[in-house]
Amino acid sequence: MTLIKSISGIRGTIGGAVGDNLTPIDAVKFASAYGVWLKGQYKKDDYRVVVGRDARISGEMIQNLVMNTLVGLGIHVIDLGLSTTPTVEVAVPMEHADGGIILTASHNPKQWNALKLLNNKGEFLNGEEGSKILAIAESDSMNFADVDSLGKITRNDAYIDLHIDAVLDLKLVNKSAIEKANFKVVVDGVNSTGGIAIPLLLERLGVECVKLYCEPTGHFPHNPEPLKEHLTDLSEAVVKAHADFGIVVDPDVDRLAFMDENGHMFGEEYTLVACADYVLGETPGNTVSNMSSTRALRDITEKHGGTYEASAVGEVNVVELMKKNQAVIGGEGNGGIIYPESHYGRDALVGVALFLSLLADKKMSVSALRASYPNYFMSKKKIALTPELDVDAILKAMEAKYSHERVTTIDGVKIDFQDSWVHLRKSNTEPIIRVYTEAPSEEEAETLANKIIAEIEAVANN
Repeated sequence: MTLIKSISGIRGTIGGAVGDNLTPIDAVKFASAYGVWLKGQYKKDDYRVVVGRDARISGEMIQNLVMNTLVGLGIHVIDLGLSTTPTVEVAVPMEHADGGIILTASHNPKQWNALKLLNNKGEFLNGEEGSKILAIAESDSMNFADVDSLGKITRNDAYIDLHIDAVLDLKLVNKSAIEKANFKVVVDGVNSTGGIAIPLLLERLGVECVKLYCEPTGHFPHNPEPLKEHLTDLSEAVVKAHADFGIVVDPDVDRLAFMDENGHMFGEEYTLVACADYVLGETPGNTVSNMSSTRALRDITEKHGGTYEASAVGEVNVVELMKKNQAVIGGEGNGGIIYPESHYGRDALVGVALFLSLLADKKMSVSALRASYPNYFMSKKKIALTPELDVDAILKAMEAKYSHERVTTIDGVKIDFQDSWVHLRKSNTEPIIRVYTEAPSEEEAETLANKIIAEIEAVANN
């Protein structure tokens, strides 16, 4: 089955059978359930929902289905058209809307799409709220509006510019220092909406931008997950252009990775480390990331006198712990920057502006900046799920096997060794088990990952 229902949204492949894939009927069903849930939250006469999408080929079709379903429920829609996930998030409170829906499958390949659901703060729904929507969808208990009470759709194309305005207004974004630095940057927009938003932001900051795959056609030129093995074209373009560094985002622009001036990956794990280093240097405080993120954030936080804590994987879990700990910055090791001064959502535009401010302040190359941070190496592997695999039993067996180590089970199984760790968990967004490891060298991280995978396979075959 390639229809996945979770707190990350409703995600699936386009086409195929109803209930097994993200078909038009499934899109309407879950949009209806969201609309019914929303109307149950507040009793009022005028409901408003912001809707935007990335550039996926299926995006326009799914968006029209979703918007007109909401209209059928008597909900007014603000249509942002081609947008980014963080842009929709900031638009919800700006519009005084009751919620938002983003049509994107993030880093998944082009055949995937999804409905990501927001509350009236422009933040992702929590697990309890998501469960209620799933229950409504399964019950088919939906009442639609009569002909005189239908909603309407209002188009607003201004929000990427308004989002950029908000980023530039952040106190820690040093516009004048960035302009004086005369940076030259190559941007890989993976032929989605990052190719619109990131160059516009750079232009406003006085940064020379070399565009690579910035046409929002939805035909991704490479695997859209911003990992080293997918970015050889960016590496070559950075070196050829004699650029200061490269930027790559995922299709909905909530993940951010950098490449240094030599065409080498800065490391997506270190996007948050660098941005946190800058923010903590200006506004000391606490940080949060998820359990699958690098230890380097803990090291940097403690260097600045703050406290670091790890949450379960999932943006909503990171945000919850950030609020509890009053974190000044947080996010996820996949290049997701959450800066509460802007909003509680992963935002590549905010990340780019903070990173440029850091570089302008330190007056050093990107490779030198990376060399200044604690050096950890991660391996990120996957095990494809098959119907006969009992994931819970596998995780329990691994927990028992390593019970003599420090084991955490709030999200899958994380085993902390003295100078390395492994985190095993079932993905919310793909039919896989994720196997993440971190160690002082690339070889050690790979060796640990391969050892754990072999042990999992042995358990599964017993």
